[in-house]
Amino acid sequence: MDTKSLYEVLREHPFLEGFKPPHIQKMAELAHEVQFTRDQVVFREGDECGMFYLILEGKVALEVSAPGRIMRITTLAAGDELGWSSLLMEDRKHFQARTLEPVRAMAFDATRLRQICEQDHGFGYLLMRALLRVVSGRLQDTRIQLMDLYAPRGVKLI
Repeated sequence: MDTKSLYEVLREHPFLEGFKPPHIQKMAELAHEVQFTRDQVVFREGDECGMFYLILEGKVALEVSAPGRIMRITTLAAGDELGWSSLLMEDRKHFQARTLEPVRAMAFDATRLRQICEQDHGFGYLLMRALLRVVSGRLQDTRIQLMDLYAPRGVKLI
Protein backbone atom coordinates (compact mmCIF):
# COMPACT_ATOMS: atom_id res chain seq x y z
CA MET A 1 0.00 0.00 0.00
CA ASP A 2 1.47 3.38 -0.94
CA THR A 3 1.48 6.47 1.29
CA LYS A 4 -1.54 7.99 -0.49
CA SER A 5 -3.58 4.83 0.09
CA LEU A 6 -2.38 4.71 3.71
CA TYR A 7 -3.53 8.29 4.15
CA GLU A 8 -7.01 7.42 2.86
CA VAL A 9 -7.29 4.36 5.13
CA LEU A 10 -6.09 6.29 8.18
CA ARG A 11 -8.33 9.27 7.47
CA GLU A 12 -11.33 6.95 7.89
CA HIS A 13 -10.12 5.29 11.10
CA PRO A 14 -12.18 6.38 14.16
CA PHE A 15 -9.09 6.72 16.38
CA LEU A 16 -7.86 9.60 14.22
CA GLU A 17 -11.14 11.54 14.29
CA GLY A 18 -10.35 15.22 14.76
CA PHE A 19 -6.80 14.92 13.42
CA LYS A 20 -5.87 17.50 10.79
CA PRO A 21 -4.70 16.34 7.32
CA PRO A 22 -1.00 17.10 8.04
CA HIS A 23 -1.20 14.97 11.20
CA ILE A 24 -2.82 12.09 9.33
CA GLN A 25 -0.08 12.44 6.72
CA LYS A 26 2.56 12.08 9.45
CA MET A 27 0.85 8.88 10.60
CA ALA A 28 0.68 7.59 7.01
CA GLU A 29 4.41 8.14 6.55
CA LEU A 30 5.11 5.90 9.56
CA ALA A 31 2.47 3.24 8.92
CA HIS A 32 2.86 -0.19 7.45
CA GLU A 33 0.23 -2.86 7.05
CA VAL A 34 0.48 -6.06 9.09
CA GLN A 35 -1.61 -9.20 9.24
CA PHE A 36 -2.07 -11.78 11.97
CA THR A 37 -3.57 -15.24 11.70
CA ARG A 38 -6.37 -16.60 13.87
CA ASP A 39 -5.32 -17.40 17.47
CA GLN A 40 -1.95 -15.62 17.10
CA VAL A 41 -0.55 -13.88 20.17
CA VAL A 42 0.37 -10.34 19.10
CA PHE A 43 2.03 -9.65 22.46
CA ARG A 44 1.97 -11.08 25.95
CA GLU A 45 1.39 -9.34 29.27
CA GLY A 46 4.81 -8.15 30.44
CA ASP A 47 6.38 -8.00 26.94
CA GLU A 48 8.38 -4.91 26.08
CA CYS A 49 6.43 -2.17 24.34
CA GLY A 50 7.26 -1.38 20.77
CA MET A 51 4.37 -1.23 18.35
CA PHE A 52 1.05 0.59 18.21
CA TYR A 53 -1.73 -0.71 15.93
CA LEU A 54 -4.93 0.58 14.39
CA ILE A 55 -7.18 -2.39 13.61
CA LEU A 56 -8.74 -2.43 10.14
CA GLU A 57 -10.28 -5.91 10.07
CA GLY A 58 -10.70 -8.80 12.49
CA LYS A 59 -11.03 -9.24 16.25
CA VAL A 60 -8.48 -9.28 19.07
CA ALA A 61 -9.03 -10.42 22.66
CA LEU A 62 -7.31 -8.40 25.39
CA GLU A 63 -6.56 -10.76 28.25
CA VAL A 64 -4.91 -10.72 31.67
CA SER A 65 -3.45 -13.53 33.72
CA ALA A 66 -5.52 -14.47 36.74
CA PRO A 67 -4.74 -17.27 39.19
CA GLY A 68 -5.16 -20.48 37.23
CA ARG A 69 -6.52 -18.90 34.05
CA ILE A 70 -6.44 -16.22 31.40
CA MET A 71 -9.34 -13.76 31.68
CA ARG A 72 -10.64 -11.76 28.72
CA ILE A 73 -11.09 -8.08 29.55
CA THR A 74 -12.49 -6.94 26.21
CA THR A 75 -12.64 -7.72 22.52
CA LEU A 76 -11.30 -5.22 19.99
CA ALA A 77 -12.45 -4.99 16.38
CA ALA A 78 -12.11 -2.84 13.26
CA GLY A 79 -11.90 0.81 14.29
CA ASP A 80 -10.15 0.08 17.58
CA GLU A 81 -6.51 0.51 18.52
CA LEU A 82 -4.10 -1.89 20.12
CA GLY A 83 -0.94 -1.24 22.11
CA TRP A 84 -1.64 2.12 23.76
CA SER A 85 0.98 1.50 26.45
CA SER A 86 3.66 1.61 23.75
CA LEU A 87 2.97 5.30 23.23
CA LEU A 88 2.73 6.36 26.84
CA MET A 89 5.82 4.83 28.30
CA GLU A 90 8.85 2.69 27.67
CA ASP A 91 7.51 -0.03 29.92
CA ARG A 92 5.90 -3.45 29.62
CA LYS A 93 2.53 -4.46 28.14
CA HIS A 94 -0.41 -4.51 30.56
CA PHE A 95 -2.45 -7.11 28.65
CA GLN A 96 -2.03 -10.07 26.36
CA ALA A 97 -3.43 -9.55 22.85
CA ARG A 98 -4.60 -12.67 21.01
CA THR A 99 -6.41 -12.71 17.68
CA LEU A 100 -9.82 -14.36 17.54
CA GLU A 101 -9.89 -14.30 13.74
CA PRO A 102 -7.53 -13.08 11.01
CA VAL A 103 -6.59 -9.45 11.64
CA ARG A 104 -5.37 -6.70 9.33
CA ALA A 105 -3.96 -3.57 10.96
CA MET A 106 -1.78 -0.54 10.48
CA ALA A 107 1.38 -0.74 12.60
CA PHE A 108 3.47 2.16 13.92
CA ASP A 109 6.83 2.23 15.65
CA ALA A 110 5.96 3.69 19.06
CA THR A 111 9.38 5.23 19.63
CA ARG A 112 9.11 7.17 16.38
CA LEU A 113 5.57 8.34 17.22
CA ARG A 114 6.73 9.60 20.62
CA GLN A 115 9.56 11.50 18.90
CA ILE A 116 7.07 13.19 16.57
CA CYS A 117 4.94 14.15 19.58
CA GLU A 118 7.98 15.89 21.07
CA GLN A 119 8.66 17.72 17.79
CA ASP A 120 5.06 18.70 17.05
CA HIS A 121 3.11 19.45 20.22
CA GLY A 122 -0.16 19.99 18.33
CA PHE A 123 0.08 16.47 16.93
CA GLY A 124 1.17 15.16 20.32
CA TYR A 125 -1.82 16.76 22.03
CA LEU A 126 -4.27 15.15 19.59
CA LEU A 127 -2.59 11.76 19.90
CA MET A 128 -2.51 11.83 23.71
CA ARG A 129 -6.14 13.00 23.86
CA ALA A 130 -7.15 10.06 21.65
CA LEU A 131 -5.11 7.71 23.84
CA LEU A 132 -6.79 8.99 26.99
CA ARG A 133 -10.17 8.07 25.50
CA VAL A 134 -8.84 4.55 24.89
CA VAL A 135 -7.31 4.17 28.37
CA SER A 136 -10.51 5.41 29.98
CA GLY A 137 -12.53 2.86 28.03
CA ARG A 138 -10.16 0.03 28.93
CA LEU A 139 -10.34 0.96 32.62
CA GLN A 140 -14.13 0.83 32.42
CA ASP A 141 -13.98 -2.58 30.66
CA THR A 142 -11.69 -3.88 33.41
CA ARG A 143 -13.97 -2.47 36.12
CA ILE A 144 -16.98 -4.23 34.61
CA GLN A 145 -15.08 -7.53 34.40
CA LEU A 146 -14.01 -7.24 38.05
CA MET A 147 -17.55 -6.41 39.16
CA ASP A 148 -18.85 -9.41 37.25
CA LEU A 149 -16.19 -11.65 38.75
CA TYR A 150 -16.53 -10.52 42.37
CA ALA A 151 -20.14 -9.37 42.70
CA PRO A 152 -22.29 -11.51 44.98
CA ARG A 153 -24.63 -13.88 43.14
CA GLY A 154 -28.03 -12.39 42.40
CA VAL A 155 -26.78 -8.76 42.42
CA LYS A 156 -27.68 -6.98 39.21
CA LEU A 157 -24.76 -4.96 37.78
CA ILE A 158 -25.42 -1.54 36.32
